[in-house]
Amino acid sequence: MADTDRLQRYLEDELGECRNETLQKRLAELDELESVLDEETVSHDVETLSALGNETRYRLVRLLVEADEELCVCEITPLVDVSDSGVSHALSRLVDAGLVTKQKDGRWRKYTATPIAIALITVLDGSR
Repeated sequence: MADTDRLQRYLEDELGECRNETLQKRLAELDELESVLDEETVSHDVETLSALGNETRYRLVRLLVEADEELCVCEITPLVDVSDSGVSHALSRLVDAGLVTKQKDGRWRKYTATPIAIALITVLDGSR
């Protein structure tokens, strides 16, 4: 009830008055807004964004987005200053996060940026 009282005081300050209908309408709007915070969506989004929170993983995603084609791990590794196992570990995390896809081609592994990765890099580029 304290949260409702606080909201009522806020609405009174903003609108000059706050009737019960106004308060109930705003509470309904906020309940609807809260639905976008479902646990599964938030968890998935945080996992995706946290995968980019490491310089190596970010560089790999940016590289794959800019390449605009699949690259073999043997093509990727020389472009970043990380050990083979470090690149493999980073790519694995990116695959798990849905930012990169992996395809085996005989004994070679090829990676491609996903539409999600492309969208995120595009947004980042557009924010500068």
